[in-house]
Amino acid sequence: MEYLKPMEPTRIHSNGDSLFQDITLAPDIPVYATTAAYNKDPCPNKLHLGIGVYRTEEGKCHTLNVVKQVEQTLANDLSADKEYLPITGMPEFNKLSAELMFGSGSPAIKESRVVTVQCVSGCLSLRVGAEFLAKHYHRHVVYLPEPTYGNHPNLISAAGLTLKTYRYYDPKTLVLDFQGLLEDLGSALTGAIVLFHACGHNPTGVDPTCQQWEQIRQLVRQRGLLPFFDCAYQGLVSGNLDDDAQSIRMFGCDGGECLVAQSYSKNMGLYGERIGSLSIVCKTADVARRVESQLKLIIRPLYSNPPIHGAAIVTAILKDRDLYKKWTNELKAMRDRLVQVRRQLYDSLCNKGTPGDWSHIIKQVGMYSFTGLNKDEVDFLTREYHIYMSSDGINIGGLSSKAVPYFADAIHDAVLSSLPSSTLA
Repeated sequence: MEYLKPMEPTRIHSNGDSLFQDITLAPDIPVYATTAAYNKDPCPNKLHLGIGVYRTEEGKCHTLNVVKQVEQTLANDLSADKEYLPITGMPEFNKLSAELMFGSGSPAIKESRVVTVQCVSGCLSLRVGAEFLAKHYHRHVVYLPEPTYGNHPNLISAAGLTLKTYRYYDPKTLVLDFQGLLEDLGSALTGAIVLFHACGHNPTGVDPTCQQWEQIRQLVRQRGLLPFFDCAYQGLVSGNLDDDAQSIRMFGCDGGECLVAQSYSKNMGLYGERIGSLSIVCKTADVARRVESQLKLIIRPLYSNPPIHGAAIVTAILKDRDLYKKWTNELKAMRDRLVQVRRQLYDSLCNKGTPGDWSHIIKQVGMYSFTGLNKDEVDFLTREYHIYMSSDGINIGGLSSKAVPYFADAIHDAVLSSLPSSTLA
């Protein structure tokens, strides 16, 4: 075999400039910048209440016991292999995930009107859904709640969809701006896409009631809007998987169409496994088949097919009655701890006489809470108490019961520091 003689390298730029010389330095991504600042801080009493991870009392990422048990079983299965999954993922995972979301007795499932594809956690579930809508839906406008999860605008706009907002949270009253929500959706473009948080709204912790969801459903159907749900906290809001899926099931059983992005990061603690799904409820089984065929064409150039390990864990838990029971028990305990920490923080602030009404902390639900603190007060917490959080709230799941007194002291001092001196006299 003949080998070509190596050629002398050719210099493309005589001045040595990089081909990427004109690239500008991107701004930091806020949530990760907060984490980086926390990691660099040597203070032993520092707190990280920013990134949305459920942690133990020791501040470690919580791994569920049932997950450990399943992983041990999977590791001991000598017949298992690492073959590629189909483009749409593990079929049994998709079936069980749809039933968890819509209910095993869902008419849409029984009529084969639901197509479910395994995706790379909730983020790519949203992105695949957005790509599908950009290619196959006539209206390219998405209404997001104000405020919303920080990555929503990135995921949706990256598919080429136009973003608008609808009122959701009232920062003055610290509750749902339900009238504003109805007014904005009532005047939305006919046929527009509306993104909803199924439960445990991130970042406010404020959810509509079942009665309000029914009003929303009626308005959405009357206006011909297309609902797109993000469901990342099923089971962590009420402690009951069925109750936390009620908003989705209202839409899933009324004969209309909708999309649901689902994640197992929070409710199974599978953050690093990146496991989720996208479900689309269609008018007919024939439409569902065609939709699935197009989803395959979207997934193929994005990541070809999804990873196997997280799907195997979820499938094992969902299909086994005993494992499922262990999971729901652990999930209920996680939810109960969130409620306990909220109550402890509220009681601590009340006992200190911290100025203001703090009842919103125990009225909010799920992993997140809008504290009602302003930017100066949040900056004070970081500067004086080494508490790292976003400017719009905290992750209750990252706050341990033993850290609550320290956090309450910090909030108390932050609020007092922002009051006029005449008020304190």
